[in-house]
Amino acid sequence: MNIIVCIKQVPETTEVRINPETNTLMREGVKSIINPFDMYAIEEGVLIREKVGGKVTVVTMGPPQAEAALREAISLGADEAILLSDRAFAGSDTWATSYTLAAAIRKIKDYQLIICGKQASDGDTAQVGPGIATHLDIPQVIYVKKVEEIKDTTIRVWRMTEDGYEVIEAPFPVLFTVVKEINTPRLPSLKGIMRSKQAKITVWTHKDIEADFAQLGLNGSPTQVAKVFTPAPRGKGQMLSGTTDDIVAGLVNILKEQQ
Repeated sequence: MNIIVCIKQVPETTEVRINPETNTLMREGVKSIINPFDMYAIEEGVLIREKVGGKVTVVTMGPPQAEAALREAISLGADEAILLSDRAFAGSDTWATSYTLAAAIRKIKDYQLIICGKQASDGDTAQVGPGIATHLDIPQVIYVKKVEEIKDTTIRVWRMTEDGYEVIEAPFPVLFTVVKEINTPRLPSLKGIMRSKQAKITVWTHKDIEADFAQLGLNGSPTQVAKVFTPAPRGKGQMLSGTTDDIVAGLVNILKEQQ
């Protein structure tokens, strides 16, 4: 089975900086890590390959420094890595990002399963995985917490819900987003670290993936950050006491005064 794992290199929480001109994250020169949820995606891809055979290809979009995240993924068991790096990709929102990743996956062609972390720690939108599936017009199952059974043409998984889980069987090719309950990511082995240092990282630009330039980066992003600011501190609250009726009446009076 050929498995594609999409990952993202994100700034460490204490290192997040915003470009005041573009209102986008500044990634160059900032200490970064693999998005925590993507670590579970890498591990699940490797576990499935170990069970049924095949290949795990890790893909990320980012500046040249994102190569470090790909080498770490190889040290964790991935077979190949592809970096999508081009100034044309800068400033992409979730729509443009998912379009770019989908274009790269089309170029790869031979795949049965795409795995993503449920969301990125620097955006928390949980939109890129579903967006990739939408651009590729393939089934998607989000919040996967367990892979139950793999057959020749289908895969059965548990999808986490607020009050339990759903059992879903989907045909290949299919995209999953996974939650942390699905596994425990392994540590890199010495053999894996040595292999990651010697691995060849494939780098593709927008021309290599034959992407429509108008749908890339800031120009291809239908949503843009208009302003970034620190919210003003909240004022002191007011404690209401008494019976339930007294509290409700008091709250209604406060709301009326604020109108």
